[in-house]
Amino acid sequence: MISRIKELGRHYDYAIIITTLLLLAFGLIMVYSSSTIWAVMVLHHGSSTYFLKKQIIWSIFALFAGSFGMILPYKMLKAFTKPITLVTVFLLVLVILVGKNSNGATSWLSIGGFTIQPSEIAKLSLIIYLASVFSNKQAFISDFKSGVLPPLFVIAVFFLLIAAQPDLGSAMIVAGIAALMILCSGMRTKHLLILFGLGGGLVGVCFSFMLKGYQAKRFAAAYDPFSIANSGGLQLINSYIAIASGGFAGKGLGNSIEKAGFLPEPHTDFIIAIISEELGVLGMSFVLLCLLFIVIRGILVGIKCRDVFGSLLAIGISCFIGVQAIINLGAATGLLPVTGVTLPLVSYGGSSLVMTMFMIGIVVNISAFANRKAKSIQQEVA
Repeated sequence: MISRIKELGRHYDYAIIITTLLLLAFGLIMVYSSSTIWAVMVLHHGSSTYFLKKQIIWSIFALFAGSFGMILPYKMLKAFTKPITLVTVFLLVLVILVGKNSNGATSWLSIGGFTIQPSEIAKLSLIIYLASVFSNKQAFISDFKSGVLPPLFVIAVFFLLIAAQPDLGSAMIVAGIAALMILCSGMRTKHLLILFGLGGGLVGVCFSFMLKGYQAKRFAAAYDPFSIANSGGLQLINSYIAIASGGFAGKGLGNSIEKAGFLPEPHTDFIIAIISEELGVLGMSFVLLCLLFIVIRGILVGIKCRDVFGSLLAIGISCFIGVQAIINLGAATGLLPVTGVTLPLVSYGGSSLVMTMFMIGIVVNISAFANRKAKSIQQEVA
């Protein structure tokens, strides 16, 4: 086992590992900086390090999850596609029935003092399922009945169960992941157009039912926040102020004004606003470039991998990170409605952090197999 790990270690993509660890460390710093006042003055936890301590614990779990993803033979995931999919569906149903409600959504299960978010597990589960199905169906991927309809049904089940919570952000991410992986599957253009038409219709119908109550206010807050400045638009308006006031280099680490009770929950999905206020364009650029590097590098790993399952898995995970980052940043800047989606590796949040690290570990694992295969081919040619 140790010799196998050493062998894999020689072929890991260390650029992805180093960038991920830098972003994880940066996230811990910013979670602490953005949450100190909120923890003491607003939530009355009695300690300015309340959220930092919890995030450190989750980060330790995340490091173990990432390490496990790096050493677990990724092809084993294909063998367990069915049980992984069934367990995920079970958890998504369970959270609707007995889940914990927060901010209008029943998205969390409480287990032993910790809360987990099944929708985070669903994102990886869907990627594994689609990578497995599309790799198995390459011989008849052009057949609509055999190669297109079965995965469409599973995508719809995942999307509808998450939308029923209702979790608008995760539903959007699931739809984005599915669309991008379908594009990479090798389907015929005609079938792609049919699928995207059906998918767009399904999303539209679901959103028409979801956009009631607080969800409707989120849309109004995104595109006309000043009309409801005293209620739903408050968070986005203060995000605008934080981003605009940071300038090029920011006010300095720890010197944010918006985190002092003006911007609600600044350590979660609006953490980029605090980064901008304290560290300016430089801080934002660091985060965006790191995320962009991880996404592009992961896609390149998928392109390089000769195994179709591994290729689609790496591309799917990379697309997930990119889609989630875009939705988070879009919400913080008013381009998209506020959805409660975390910024990968940076925002406070346990389930999201652990699953993201595990997925990046899988991409690094795939890179090792792809690099080792490429090296063996070069040696054979030589």
